[in-house]
Amino acid sequence: MSECIFCKIAAGEIPAERIYEDDLVVGFRDLSPQAPTHVLLIPRRHIATLNDLQPQDEALVGHLYTAAAKVAADEGLAERGYRTLINCNEDGGQTVFHLHLHLLGGRRMRWPPG
Repeated sequence: MSECIFCKIAAGEIPAERIYEDDLVVGFRDLSPQAPTHVLLIPRRHIATLNDLQPQDEALVGHLYTAAAKVAADEGLAERGYRTLINCNEDGGQTVFHLHLHLLGGRRMRWPPG
C-alpha cells in the first residue's frame, strides 16, 4: 500500500523510534503516547483492519502478541502489568488503517477504557 504510513514505517521510508523488529513485525513508539510506554506493533504486510484477517493470518496475530510480551518484558512492564489492544474501524478508535496492536504500560490502566 503505497500511501499507508505504517507500510512506509515498516519499509524504513519514514523514520520511527523502532524498538522491535523481526521478519513479520515492527514495533515502534507511538508519536502521541497515551501512557508512559506506548508502543505500536504492526505486521510488515498490509492488513487494513481486524475484519480483514484471514484464517492463514492466525499465526501472525499470535506473533504480534508474543512480540508484545517480549517488548513489555524489555521495557520493564511485565511484572506490574500492561494493556494490549487492537482498535477496529472508526467507531472502535482506529485512525490508521493498517492493523496495529497497542502496548500501553507504565501506569495503572482504568476500566472501562473509554
